[in-house]
Amino acid sequence: MNKDTFIIGFMLFALFFGAGNLIYPPTLGIESGTSYWAAIAGFVITGVGLPILAVTAISFVNNDARELADRVHPMFGLIFISVVYLAIGPFFGIPRASTVAYEMSVEPFTNASTLSLFLFTTIFFVLVYIVSRNPSKMVDRIGQYLTPILLIAIIALCVGGFLLLDSTFAGPTEKYAASPFFAGFVEGYLTMDAIGALAFGIIVVNAFKERGISSQKELVKSTLKAGIVTGIGLVTVYGSIGWIGAKMAADGNYTNGGDILSSAANVMFGSFGALLLGIIVSLACFTTSVGLVVACGQFFTKITRFSYNWIILLVTVVSFLTANQGLNTIISISVPVLVFIYPIAIVLILLTYTQKLFNQSKAVYRGSILLTGIISLYDGLAAFGVKMPAITTAMEFLPFFELGLGWLVPAIIGGIIGYLFKGTLAPSYSS
Repeated sequence: MNKDTFIIGFMLFALFFGAGNLIYPPTLGIESGTSYWAAIAGFVITGVGLPILAVTAISFVNNDARELADRVHPMFGLIFISVVYLAIGPFFGIPRASTVAYEMSVEPFTNASTLSLFLFTTIFFVLVYIVSRNPSKMVDRIGQYLTPILLIAIIALCVGGFLLLDSTFAGPTEKYAASPFFAGFVEGYLTMDAIGALAFGIIVVNAFKERGISSQKELVKSTLKAGIVTGIGLVTVYGSIGWIGAKMAADGNYTNGGDILSSAANVMFGSFGALLLGIIVSLACFTTSVGLVVACGQFFTKITRFSYNWIILLVTVVSFLTANQGLNTIISISVPVLVFIYPIAIVLILLTYTQKLFNQSKAVYRGSILLTGIISLYDGLAAFGVKMPAITTAMEFLPFFELGLGWLVPAIIGGIIGYLFKGTLAPSYSS
C-alpha cells in the first residue's frame, strides 16, 4: 500500500467515525455484558463490513450510488438515493453529529441551554461550510491532519480503559440474552455507515482518480485497500470503546452511550478525561459532517440546476435548523427511517456483488428489492409506533422476524422469482 492509500483510508475512517460510532458501541457493551464479544461481532458486520463493501461497490460504476439503484428502475434510483442522502445529510446524520459534539464536548463545562446549543452549532456549521467548499483539499486536510489527531486521542482513551478499568462484566440484558450476535447486527444499523458509504464511495473514487488512477480494475483494488485501512481502524476502535462500556456496568446507570463514555473518561483521567473526550467527539463529528455535506453537495448538484456552493449552503442551513431541535428529537425520528432504509441498502449492495450470477437482470433486482421494501416498510412503521396487529401476526411467521431480519428470506425469494421470470418481466440490464 502506498501513501495515497493510507491518506484516503484515514480520510474514510474519519468520515465514518462520527456520532453514532461513538454513542452506540458503549451502549452495546454495557447491555451485552458477558455476551459482549458475540454482540460486537454482529455490530462489526453491519458497522464495518457492509460499509466497506458499499464503498467498494461504488468503484464498480461510472458515477455514484444512483447508478446501482437504477438497476431496479431509474425512478427508484432517483427517489431512494435522494432519500438516503437526505437521511444521512441534513435531516438526521449531520444534525445528530453536531448535537452529539455539543452534548459531549461543551455541556460538561457549561450549563445546558438552547442558547449555548445555538451558539455552538452556529460556529460548528460555519466551519463545516468553509471546509466543504473545496472537496479536493478536504481529502488532504482530513486524511493528513485531523485523522491522526483523532486517532491519537482515541488511542489514549482506549489504552486508559484497558489499564485503568478493572470492573467485571455484568450479565446481558434481555435484548442480548438470547441472540447477542443478531442483536448487535441490528444495532449496527444505527451508525448509518452502510448507507453513508453509498455517499462516501464517490468521494473515495474521485480522490483516487485525481491521483491518476483511471482503469476500473485499479480503482476497485485501490478502493478496497483504502477500505481495509479504514476497516482495521474501525474494528479496533469499536472493540475498545465497546469494551469500555462493558466495564462501566458496575459504576451506575446511564442515559446513553455518550454518558457512558463521559463517565469512563472521568473515572480514568478526572477532569482531563472530559477534555480528551471533547477533542475526540468534536473532531469525529466535524469530519463526518464535512464529508456528508460534500457528498450531498456533489449528488444534488448532479440532479438539480443549482451550483455546488448553493447546495452545500442549503444543506448546512437545514442541518443547523434541525440540530437545534435537540438530539432526542433527531434520534426518535431517525430510527424508524433507518429501519426502513437499511435492509433495502443492504440488499442493493449484495446484489451488486452477485450480479454476474444472474446476468445483471433487472427482474432479479426488482423482485428482491420489492419484497425487501414491503417488509422493511412494516418494520419502519412499527418502529415509529404504528399498531398493525393483523399484519404483525402474519409477519411473525417470517423466518428471523424476531431477530429483526424478517426481510432476509423475502429478499431471496423475490430474487428467485425475478430470475425465473426474467425473460418475460424485464430485459437484462447491461452496464
